[in-house]
Amino acid sequence: MRTLTLLTALVLSSQSLAPVRSDTMHLTVSTSISATEIAAGQKVSLSFDITPKRNMHVYAPGKHDYQVIAVKLDPQPWMKVAPTTYPPSEIYYFKELDEKVETYGHPFKLVQDVTVLDTAAAKKALAAGALKVSGRLEYQACDDKVCYAPAKVPVSFALTVK
Repeated sequence: MRTLTLLTALVLSSQSLAPVRSDTMHLTVSTSISATEIAAGQKVSLSFDITPKRNMHVYAPGKHDYQVIAVKLDPQPWMKVAPTTYPPSEIYYFKELDEKVETYGHPFKLVQDVTVLDTAAAKKALAAGALKVSGRLEYQACDDKVCYAPAKVPVSFALTVK
């Protein structure tokens, strides 16, 4: 598996919720967060606005064995990660294989909700004053001629405690 050397570091202060944009050879992704200040029991939404490059598509959830585009967050004892929210997909027809597959070939958004737990471990982490949510966006892209090696785009979000 090839890992892109592109690092998307999203370090936000309480005054900045601006998206951070990153480009790969397959797509453009803008990451943003719904809030940068958080308290125990609160939820934040991590958004990934993704635009495949011309003639590219990535795989959506569906009835196939291809690698689905996914947000993978590093586990933390203080957070609960909800399932990623995916938009409706489009069907791509592979003429050579006579196969129809769920894909995204146009701009779309993934949303990953994260809740800071109200537990002793979470309160200990919150006492430090700052939290980091890190992980990666994983995908495999194809164009109208070839499928590329799976790729990973690292992401990081900084949170401060209310």
